[in-house]
Amino acid sequence: MNSYPSIHYTGPSNTDQHRIYTVSELTSDIKDILENTYPFVWIYGEISNFNIPASGHFYFTVKDEYSQINAVMFRNQNRNLKFTPENGISVTGLGRISVYEPRGTYQIIFEYLEPKGTGAIQLAFEQLKKRLADEGLFDEKHKKPLPFLPGKISIITSPTGAVVHDILKIIDRRFSNLHLEIVPVKVQGYGAEDEIISAIEMINHRCDSDVAILARGGGSLEDFQAFNSEDVAKAVFASKIPIISAVGHETDFCITDFVADFRAPTPSAAAELAVTLKNELSRKITDLSEDLSTRFLRYFVHLQTFLKGMSNRLVHPNRKIADLRLRNDDMLGRLNRAFKNIFLKHHERLWWRIERLLSNNPSIQIKILKDKLDLSNSNIYIYIQIILSKKRSMLRELEAKLHTLSPEAILARGYSITRTIPDATVIRDPQEVSIGQDLEVMVAKGSFICGVKRK
Repeated sequence: MNSYPSIHYTGPSNTDQHRIYTVSELTSDIKDILENTYPFVWIYGEISNFNIPASGHFYFTVKDEYSQINAVMFRNQNRNLKFTPENGISVTGLGRISVYEPRGTYQIIFEYLEPKGTGAIQLAFEQLKKRLADEGLFDEKHKKPLPFLPGKISIITSPTGAVVHDILKIIDRRFSNLHLEIVPVKVQGYGAEDEIISAIEMINHRCDSDVAILARGGGSLEDFQAFNSEDVAKAVFASKIPIISAVGHETDFCITDFVADFRAPTPSAAAELAVTLKNELSRKITDLSEDLSTRFLRYFVHLQTFLKGMSNRLVHPNRKIADLRLRNDDMLGRLNRAFKNIFLKHHERLWWRIERLLSNNPSIQIKILKDKLDLSNSNIYIYIQIILSKKRSMLRELEAKLHTLSPEAILARGYSITRTIPDATVIRDPQEVSIGQDLEVMVAKGSFICGVKRK
């Protein structure tokens, strides 16, 4: 028992003493009493509030109609379970009572759990089947086809059981002298899973078998544990060699039946699936040989008829050569004429281009353009002289008209212009001046000042 400090209270009377516990001390005492009184107990109840944190421990509550108790199952123990606990599952378990002192709560730490009602093995089988199905290990797209005529068959089974003898007997009856390999393994009990996995990996590593049969006889669900193992199922799924699962009787099912490429209801049926009847193959070969012979003879007769027809249609080589010579001469003559016509056409085109080139000689063109330029210059000079003559006549005419209309010419004819002083306004009406006003009178030879005496 842990030692915690205790507090003693002394009342009014020195003879009456009461012990007062601390919370830690009381909790520790309760923990010791419970753990010593219930070191291990079997308990039955229903799981609820199931939780798996990052630590991997199982935390849940076990309850019945009236009460509940917290429970925990540590990772080292829960990894050995054959099923996964779920909410709502009724379980029976072995555990020890413990008190979690920081919270003052008691709980049960389970060492072993099994489902109540449905056995743990059956529940584990159903859970594993569902999980592998969800992962796609049962999908048909992953199934490998069986070879039509295997050269070698590996039989993975117990070497001492009746199963191997049945398989050998049936295969020998259906197809004798076939290469068979017996891979001995334990089919139940401790170490059976590892031996089956090693056998599958071995035949895949050697890769000299065309098909493998994984077989065992009938038994209970407990006897099929090795074939309901997740590791064995994944080894069967990973196999590159097609595997036929033949475990138990026709009504027995195990995980390997769903993962394998083919499921045989019995080991004997697996032998029949793996090997076809040799007599039936021989009969088919005989029928095919006869059919092939008949077809070949028909084809041979057809070729003979075709050859005869071609021989009748075949022309003598000399006649063919003569026809080819005539055709060659004709083609040669046509070729010469064609070359001659092409030559003449190109010759005419060449001379036409030469004449055009000569006619477009730069010297000739320069001379022609120079003559055109001289003519244009001469015409321009003449045109300018004509225009100048016309413009001089027009200028003289306009000059005469301008002189005629000039005020000086009018004044020279005896007229005068009278203007006021000093604003120089031309007088047109006597009413515009007054008596005594000075006026400027402009005449042809000058101007003079006069005054108005009367109007």
